[in-house]
Amino acid sequence: MRPGAVALAVSSLIVLGAGPPAPPPLPARMADTGGGTQLITAVAPERASTTGTVSWWDRGRDGRWVKRGSAPARFGANGLVVGASRKQGTSTTPTGLYGLPYAFGIKAAPPGTAYGYRRVHRNSWWCQDNDSRSYNRWSEPRAADCRAAEAERLITYRAQYAHALVIGFNYERPMRGRGAGIFLHANGRGATAGCVSVPEDAMRRILTWADPARRPHIAVGTANGKTAVTRL
Repeated sequence: MRPGAVALAVSSLIVLGAGPPAPPPLPARMADTGGGTQLITAVAPERASTTGTVSWWDRGRDGRWVKRGSAPARFGANGLVVGASRKQGTSTTPTGLYGLPYAFGIKAAPPGTAYGYRRVHRNSWWCQDNDSRSYNRWSEPRAADCRAAEAERLITYRAQYAHALVIGFNYERPMRGRGAGIFLHANGRGATAGCVSVPEDAMRRILTWADPARRPHIAVGTANGKTAVTRL
């Protein structure tokens, strides 16, 4: 065989063994990322899952998305459900694309946090009472029309609410019975009541990374199917 033919054969083998190209980053495969240049994705393998992965991404001036970090995530004890049809008290995490209105925590904001950060005090509550005018809102002190049995006293959840971001599910125009108090927060002992949680060190990293001027959103969904993140 001629030397040139040998080189061509070796070159062909190299090309054949290269494998398929890597897929585009997850945000680039989504229909909508919220219009900002930062994004958090919270992805579960399937709707019945209680665990998955949270990742956070930056979009550069060239339009390309770059992953800045990731962490294991926990979801609702009863898995995930389409946000538009979720019902309160079902321990399901609503899928969808949501804004992140503000951060809060029992502990002080991590150094470098740019988000508006509200400290939790002994009289800080999150109202989940469907009959209250403060439904799905921080209430400090607890509103007179918000029953204690239908509200979370935030300081009670010292691990979970060490640091948190409010997820804008059912927030702008709250619909009674849809659900209240959906957050991205630090892990507790297990699955959540509908929130998304990550280890506390990851929550701190997210807070120091997130920049409200870049309009970050969170996309919650599954890897495949009707609730796939790529369909948002």
